[in-house]
Amino acid sequence: MRRKPWLYAVLGGALALSATNAAAQGPGGPGHPPPFGGPMELMGFEGMHGGKVVKGVPFSATSSSESTQTLQDGTAIHRTSQGVLYRDSEGRSRRELTLSGIGPLAASGGTHKMVTIADPVAGAHYMLDVDKKIAHKSTFPNHDGNAANSDKMEEFHQKMLAREQQEQASGALKTESLGTQMVNGVSAEGTRTTHTIAAGEIGNDKPIQVVSERWYSPDLQTVVKSTRSDPRFGTTTFSLANIQKAEPAAALFTVPADYTVKDGGPGHRGARHHDGPAPADAPAPVNNN
Repeated sequence: MRRKPWLYAVLGGALALSATNAAAQGPGGPGHPPPFGGPMELMGFEGMHGGKVVKGVPFSATSSSESTQTLQDGTAIHRTSQGVLYRDSEGRSRRELTLSGIGPLAASGGTHKMVTIADPVAGAHYMLDVDKKIAHKSTFPNHDGNAANSDKMEEFHQKMLAREQQEQASGALKTESLGTQMVNGVSAEGTRTTHTIAAGEIGNDKPIQVVSERWYSPDLQTVVKSTRSDPRFGTTTFSLANIQKAEPAAALFTVPADYTVKDGGPGHRGARHHDGPAPADAPAPVNNN
């Protein structure tokens, strides 16, 4: 399959945000929206929100996301992603995603498979190119003495937090509790956030309201369901299912032995062969609720 640079660019942005979240607490804490929404849910990264590495709470689950946008002429654009998420007791995570309705292959019904591994113990992220057997490696901003990068991430979070506080004070950002209920077999706390873009702020003649609802599981310390509605971009939903609270196979969080590791993002030089153990085949988790 021909490499799709645009796909890696999108995923690279998602991993950069996840590294930021691992370095410092994100604006608003667990259950609150990050600096941008929709694309994160569609890419299956909704569960990253929370801004910290979670240890001692292993689980696996299937994920599903979909986005629907209706244009002015009535044309509907529909995108979906299906995946599997794993997290071990050390806070390592693995995401396997299959996306449809995105990019050059969308018209022909083609799909794109993406695999990422986040290893906070080693301080590394990996994007696995399953076709070329290449693992693109990047590091956490506060790992191996990267204090300068960590400081920049912390500064970014502080700016976002200050902005959020200003919007709350002006009434542009409102948050309300939706209580607690069972969502896909786990107890979750709901939060609705309404962000109002005032008339004239972006050339709009009327106020625009962006509404996000998130259901956060204190037990799993992750978002298990969310919906984001934005009149400009449509509605995006994200959900975890088949949640299994058990330790995933350790091999899932290692780069396969027959992969070549490249430091930096796609296109960055500096390849080296990897001699680690290859992961065993792992079936999708089964619902034990």
